[in-house]
Amino acid sequence: MGLPSSSGFYVSRNLALLLAALAVALLLALLVLASLYGHCPSTRPAEPCSRGEPDAAPSPSRGSEEPEPTPRSGPVPEPGATYPSHDRRPSGPWDQLRLPPWIEPLHYDLELWPRLRPGELPEFWLHFTGRVNITVRCVAATARLLLHSLFLKHERPGVRGPLSPGAPGEVAGSVPVHDVWFAEDTQYMVVELGEALRPGALYELQLTFSGPVLQEAREGLFLNVYLDQGERRALIASHMEPTFARNVFPCFDEPALKATFNITIIHHPSFVALSNMPQLGQEERDVNGSKWTVTTFCTTPYMPTYLVALAICDYDQVNRTERGKEIRIWARKDAIANGNADFALNITGPIFSFLEDLFNISYPLPKTDIIALPAFDNRAMENWGLLVFDESLLLLQPSDHLTDKKTLISYIVSHEIGHQWFGNLVTMNWWNNIWLNEGFASYFEFGVINYFNPKLPRHEVFFSNVLHGVLSEDHALISRAVSMKVENFTETSEINELFDVFTYNKGASIARMLFSFLNEDLFISALKSYLEAFSYSNAEQDDLWRHFQMAIDDQSKILLPATIKSIMDSWTHQGGFPVITLNVSTGVMKQEPFYLGKVENQTLLTHNGTWIVPILWMKNGTVQPLVWLNKSSKVFPEMQVSDSDHDWVILNLNMTGYYRVNYDKLGWKKLNQQLERDPKAIPVIHRLQLIDDAFALSRNNYIDIETALDLTKYLAEEDEIIVWHEVLANLLTRDLYSDVKNYDIYPLLKKYLLKRLNSVWNVYASIIRENVGALQDDYLALISLERLFATACGFDLEDCFQLSRELFRKWMNHPENEIPYPIKNVVLCYGIALGSDKEWDFLLNIYTDTAEEEEKIKLAYALSCSRDPWILSRYMDYAITGSPFTFNETNVIEAVAASEVGRYIAKEFLVNNWQAVKKRIVLLYRYGTQSLVTLTYIIGRTISTDPEVMELQQWFSHMLEERQRISVHAKLQKIKNQNIKNKKQSARIIEWLRKNI
Repeated sequence: MGLPSSSGFYVSRNLALLLAALAVALLLALLVLASLYGHCPSTRPAEPCSRGEPDAAPSPSRGSEEPEPTPRSGPVPEPGATYPSHDRRPSGPWDQLRLPPWIEPLHYDLELWPRLRPGELPEFWLHFTGRVNITVRCVAATARLLLHSLFLKHERPGVRGPLSPGAPGEVAGSVPVHDVWFAEDTQYMVVELGEALRPGALYELQLTFSGPVLQEAREGLFLNVYLDQGERRALIASHMEPTFARNVFPCFDEPALKATFNITIIHHPSFVALSNMPQLGQEERDVNGSKWTVTTFCTTPYMPTYLVALAICDYDQVNRTERGKEIRIWARKDAIANGNADFALNITGPIFSFLEDLFNISYPLPKTDIIALPAFDNRAMENWGLLVFDESLLLLQPSDHLTDKKTLISYIVSHEIGHQWFGNLVTMNWWNNIWLNEGFASYFEFGVINYFNPKLPRHEVFFSNVLHGVLSEDHALISRAVSMKVENFTETSEINELFDVFTYNKGASIARMLFSFLNEDLFISALKSYLEAFSYSNAEQDDLWRHFQMAIDDQSKILLPATIKSIMDSWTHQGGFPVITLNVSTGVMKQEPFYLGKVENQTLLTHNGTWIVPILWMKNGTVQPLVWLNKSSKVFPEMQVSDSDHDWVILNLNMTGYYRVNYDKLGWKKLNQQLERDPKAIPVIHRLQLIDDAFALSRNNYIDIETALDLTKYLAEEDEIIVWHEVLANLLTRDLYSDVKNYDIYPLLKKYLLKRLNSVWNVYASIIRENVGALQDDYLALISLERLFATACGFDLEDCFQLSRELFRKWMNHPENEIPYPIKNVVLCYGIALGSDKEWDFLLNIYTDTAEEEEKIKLAYALSCSRDPWILSRYMDYAITGSPFTFNETNVIEAVAASEVGRYIAKEFLVNNWQAVKKRIVLLYRYGTQSLVTLTYIIGRTISTDPEVMELQQWFSHMLEERQRISVHAKLQKIKNQNIKNKKQSARIIEWLRKNI
């Protein structure tokens, strides 16, 4: 714990050194704060949107009887006795991650004053001061209060009460504060009282504090510095989820501890202040000759601390009204003037209306603000009434017309609006079930967009954006469950780790599977009942299943093999997913966990779980009735096939089930025959599924690689670019691509693929040349074209070279002829590869004139595509000397090493210039030693034979420090092991290619 200072402030050990340096500045700031507070009114004005307004709905469990909290008055109590240090503290509730159930917060009166002024761009730090009065109800008698607080400096707190229920403004007395101390590891502020609080009584906690506004991390209160109208400016915004509210104000920072909030922001008059609710009032204050504005906001509905939001900015906005409620989008003045926010504004209102109608539950707040931040690491955040986005995911640029940006913005806006019901209105009880928020918001983002754009192929898009990625990450024995036990959590950092592919993608996939074996009316009816029952409150996963079971019990059409809880718990309470294997000769179906490398892990197969699996399927192109696999194996006679070439079965209709499918050899053979005979008889989503499942099963030793390769023989007849994208993604993996550089396999694979690729290539090359605008609304083409073009050029297709030259030279000679975005990376690379130093110098000048970081990364990669050794050597020399241009050294050398020509040059360059590289990286970068290890690993990726590995090991022994050698040698050993596996697989692929070219 931190020791109390003699001035009556309590600090955590993490801030001790920083606060010592800032003591004088903070003391002056607090004097100014005291002057301001001396001018504050003693009560909040009773305005129409103050507490009790219809939109500020009361908690169903708490009612609206508690009194209005009284603003703090009177002197701050003197400091109490010093509590023992952190190392000597006794064990107690402060050792637990969860708050004890002694106190229930009801209302926060929160005031924050960040010291941001226009024209001042803090180079190192900016601070804020604040105060909060928290009205609480005592649930169990206690003489100790635990609140969350992190990185905050506190004055001595006050405790008033018991409050008089009949006279909210009156206080019966005060409770003496004996001591204050901090449990740093669990992030608690512990307040020791001189007497116990009475159960059922109301009290008011009064706290004054200060803290830092962060600049690098985008959590708590943070700063953005940006360029607008030719000037550098700054803004302040907040991000509280999951546990960062405690960085901004002391609070009960758990999602189930909902309360109402009165928020006041003090800011410079030239800035706009935004928060969750509409503005209630403003007044100007003079503090020692400095003008400040005090903006108050209406009372929020009951909500958790992680949804508290504020922003202070010099932004413009566009607005519209949807069903009587204002929607405003705030962004840089340049962006608003250029119309960049118009698309997002035009879709936001209709999305709100669609979800209101779908659930028959109105959005409860009177307004919605959406702010576009120049830099926001979390992409977007659903704060009630003040949604926060990274501007790259909200603003549409004129140059985005040939990108998937419109669809991406639509999905993300839909996701965050979906949270207004799943997460904001009804919140999970604790973070172990965060998937109840994120999974359903992720699922409904696709439902919303498909409603507005019914031509979008929903199953293929869901597969590409959601299912493909999570199936690649989810493995038995390795992956966590979607819904975890609370007792499994011991540290706050573990909560942050929950925002991963399992919470979002697996959660959405499970919700989609649930929809698939019910029907739309039943699914929506159950969710509507759930949302109504837990509005302004919290729910567990079992609460959701209970409402689904109620809906199922009220009808007789849908019959299930078990309760909805039993079915769904089998998917949410264990990690991984099953492989469903069907023997089409016998009709025997079995399930087993999907393992990463089945044969190698045979001795580790201790996953004993089974799933209750819905099997939607088709036979010979006709959809069949749903069946269930609710045990390890089961016989389905109807799934047997005859000797007819036209008899085939596919399981997992539309890939709505969260599992992979395997077949016996006859089952795979019949599907392959059907693909070669008439691929269109198998829907596009199932052609994707067959490729994805087969190659995944092959990589992990469930089937032979030849079985997966057989499914590609029909590809000359495949005209769906998304299927080609999937084939190339699976066939040209990083490991296999290393073997493509092996001259035994390269000519065979080149001949095999180009023979089949020509048809789809000609279609899209013609579109690029003649009518590129036709691609604007073809989402699947926009996300697939780059891989198609990269493969064509990578295998030396002359027309791909010619098209790349044409497009590069047109752009070079007339910059207004922009390279189509979907293939820009490929064209830039091959424009350099097929050009001379003239093209390279041109692109280098473009790089130096480009300010956008993402664009600079693309250009830096393209510069590495040259096939001239002297150009690549000069490029890497520029990188390590920083002259005449500045590059990221690691990125440049890695990019050079990725090419066939460059990998040997990069290796030689690093060996010859190691000391210079080492000196520059360690000098410039905070994590220099990590960058060095990264570079050595890059070299390792350029080798493919064991003698090369041994040579590098000897070199590293001389060049690296001991701890670096250990890390790098482990990586090289991994490369050797992979080489062994690659050689075995390559030999089989080569043999198969020779037979099938």
